[in-house]
Amino acid sequence: MGAPDSDQRREHATNQATTTAMTDTTSYDSDMPHPQDDDGFTTPPPPPHIAARFYRNRPPYNMRRKSSATSSRRNSLSSAHSRASSISRRHSTAGTQSYAIAQHLRRASIIESRKARLADRAVHAEQVRLRAALAKAQPRGNNASEERALAASIAKEKYLAKVAATCAEEVARAKRIAEEVKERKLAEEARQRSEMEERHAEAEKRRQEFQRNLQARRVRRADSCEKKLAVVEELGDVVEEAIEGEEEAAALSNDAAALRIQRAWRLARQRAVILAFERIGLAQAGLISFEDLTALIAKTEIIDTTTAYLMQLGLQDRGDDNAALNTRTFLSAYMMTAHPAFVLMNKNGAQEQDLLAKAAELLSLVETTSARLAAWNDYAPSETQLETLSQSYSSYTSAFAAWRLQDSSVLIEGMIASFVELDAIWQTVKDDDRGEVASDFREGIRDNQVMLLSRIRKLAGADRADTLIKKAIKESRRRRPKKRNAAEVRPRNVELLLTQEDTSITGTIVQLDEVAQAVGLVESRSATDVTRRLFTPMPSNRVLTHELAIDKDYKLTDASAALREEMYRSICAAMREGFEAGEGFLWTISAAENVREKLLRMLKPGQSMYTIISESLDLENVARQSRAGVFSYEGFFRFMANVLPKLCAPFRDQEIATLATELQEAPAADGQALDTMIDKLFKLLRAVDTLSLDYTNFMIMNVAPTLIREAAGYEQRSFAADLETGTITLEKTKRWWRSSYEAMTAEADRRDPDGVRLAADSPRPETIYARALVDLVLDQGQLEIKNVPETLSLDHARLVDLRAQGIRITIIGAVLLTAKNLLKRDVRAQWKSQAARLWLLLSAEPYTSSSSAEGEGEGAISTAQKAFSILETANNMPASSKQHLQSTILRYFSQAQSGLRFSDPVLKVLFQRLRTHALNRLNASTSSERVRAASSASETLAGFGLGELTGQVGGMVEVLERVRKVDWEGHGGWYARVTGEGV
Repeated sequence: MGAPDSDQRREHATNQATTTAMTDTTSYDSDMPHPQDDDGFTTPPPPPHIAARFYRNRPPYNMRRKSSATSSRRNSLSSAHSRASSISRRHSTAGTQSYAIAQHLRRASIIESRKARLADRAVHAEQVRLRAALAKAQPRGNNASEERALAASIAKEKYLAKVAATCAEEVARAKRIAEEVKERKLAEEARQRSEMEERHAEAEKRRQEFQRNLQARRVRRADSCEKKLAVVEELGDVVEEAIEGEEEAAALSNDAAALRIQRAWRLARQRAVILAFERIGLAQAGLISFEDLTALIAKTEIIDTTTAYLMQLGLQDRGDDNAALNTRTFLSAYMMTAHPAFVLMNKNGAQEQDLLAKAAELLSLVETTSARLAAWNDYAPSETQLETLSQSYSSYTSAFAAWRLQDSSVLIEGMIASFVELDAIWQTVKDDDRGEVASDFREGIRDNQVMLLSRIRKLAGADRADTLIKKAIKESRRRRPKKRNAAEVRPRNVELLLTQEDTSITGTIVQLDEVAQAVGLVESRSATDVTRRLFTPMPSNRVLTHELAIDKDYKLTDASAALREEMYRSICAAMREGFEAGEGFLWTISAAENVREKLLRMLKPGQSMYTIISESLDLENVARQSRAGVFSYEGFFRFMANVLPKLCAPFRDQEIATLATELQEAPAADGQALDTMIDKLFKLLRAVDTLSLDYTNFMIMNVAPTLIREAAGYEQRSFAADLETGTITLEKTKRWWRSSYEAMTAEADRRDPDGVRLAADSPRPETIYARALVDLVLDQGQLEIKNVPETLSLDHARLVDLRAQGIRITIIGAVLLTAKNLLKRDVRAQWKSQAARLWLLLSAEPYTSSSSAEGEGEGAISTAQKAFSILETANNMPASSKQHLQSTILRYFSQAQSGLRFSDPVLKVLFQRLRTHALNRLNASTSSERVRAASSASETLAGFGLGELTGQVGGMVEVLERVRKVDWEGHGGWYARVTGEGV
């Protein structure tokens, strides 16, 4: 504000100072000292009634609000004038006029001060309104922030709507599940209620029948009174008392005497039942061994005695058809409480713990009730005791039925796996041409399958058992590689170059070498065979016969895909440079010669196809056209697109048809014509090599029986020749054999501390070999060729793969076993889907426990994290279990990645059990023992925690058996020599 405001403030300060300096001369309290003026005159207070009327609406003097420098009227100038005028009025004669003037001035001063304050407030309000209007009129600079806030609000509304929809779906799903559970419970209750009503009706029917026959029984008992009295004499003290009171009974009526005798008879029988059950000694079941207790409760007389005891207690009805089964269920409670580790495989599971608790509660109630039975209560429990006992008995039987159902499902899965394993063995050996293996295994496999089938039908029912077995066998056979017949794999328009009359292995291998040379599978030193030696190298004759002896369906495969792809890029670049430099005719001639020779060697001279190919791909004509620059690649590709479908095997039709379509496509633009032509040419060369490989595999399939029959002799001659020339020695074989022999001898010494060594206890060469083979395969670390015996040098790659499979089986089994224990699941329950996904993962990727492993990017996911995600998505688990399982998987994978020996207890135990299982199956000498070991493999592995990997373990053992068979047949003489040298 301006100067007036300053003047007002100065005036107000002056008034305040004047007012402060003045003293209040008026008092309304008679007890306070009276004020005096300058002349010493004392102003008396007014009378009380006048003071009360004058100050009626004013507070007492001592209760008034304290004055303020800004708001009190006593500090104002008018108040000072009024005060001065009031004092002067007391000393003047014109008091009334002066008092009125003072009051008027005071009132005017108050009004002016209020007007000034209101004016100040009005000015301030106007200033605030102007500032607000200016601020509102100014352009806003936070449009972006407002837009972001608006977008965030919209996104928030959408998210909330989405969450609401999801929650609504979850609520609906939960309600639906709850309704289904409720319906199932209601149906179950209705079923139980109907069963209970039926049982009550049956009991009522039996009671009525009993009442109808009661009189007849009494008559018969009266007729045979003498016989019954003789029997009563042998029943104890109660019957003796009845006999002693014979005179009294004679005085009674016949009916009264009969009632007394009947009561004595009933008490004696009931007492005999109680004493017979107590003599069994089940109360001290914990002091009896598991085997003895099992044999005890399996006896018929024990079951009959217990059944009578349960009927005595009212837990079973008389005449029940399932009385023996219910009695066995009751006796199982003693087995569980006395030996839970033997009866329950996973006694720490939630279901098992609940079953144990209910069994212990039932046995405790039974003992308490049995202790209260006496003659005064007719050896029968009271209604309250019977109700409590019946509830506990029903609760235990229900829990036992649920546990048995789960346990039977695990047993069914194990037996079905054993049935499928036997079927897989039969599918392997049934096509044996010699008939020896098939005849040995047929009888044992059939007997074991019949036994398993009967057990499965007993547990699961006939229909369900047949369905499960058919489904499992179908799945097992589907996973096995499909075997094509000769008609599918035989190339068209070709004839075998091998004579079927020549059955000697030497002649067969020589002719096979000629065929391999013909189709370009053997290295050639010609300069034009650069592309010929690129794709499919032929193994040596010894390797070929050895692989066929191990696998009669052995086929040559392209094992150098990565190397071929790299060489493909380099040759494409070289061909492109040659064409750009004007030397493309050399590549054209080389490709035409390669294709012509491979196709003509598959055909017989004189055939129409042979003539067409030889005339169309005349090398002189091709060379002349290439040098002249008039060779047409489009015509060459069209010709090959017409020829290849006529030469390929039937199972290659789709692949060759696709290639023919690509070869007949129109050439690309000028800038890409050369690249397209080179790409087509190399696709053509690869297709020709594939057809050549198919032709060679077809010929190998036809001569395989001859090679397999003579493989052992050929291997013996080849190995002996290498020993004579000094190419190999038996040093590594001797060291390998000696290590196994010393290990078995040390184990025998530990089992025989007295040193009594019998000849029968000495290890046989076959057992030494089986132990050495298992030690070689089921071990950790890298299997180097220097540690492989000379007799198994051809199986080095196979042994390396088997060792990797053993490590993989152990890791997967340990991971699944840990997850089951954390989730309180039965270790025998098979998580087949998780095991299959883990097997595929570890088969394709190495064991990496962290994403910073070598060869992985910054944000890459390690193999351990992928394995954990497989288990996490398949099972709901709490956060603590997730953290524990993840750390355990990291530890397992880090130990497998290091290549050192396992230090974790779980891995060590599982790996040792796997070795023991494989060794036991290899030590089976006869076909019946092998079949028996295979049929019990699933149950054994399920107890180990490897039930999901029964197929993988069986495949590994099967390969080991084939390797052992072929190696022993080829090198058995040298093993005997090593044994005879005192190793």
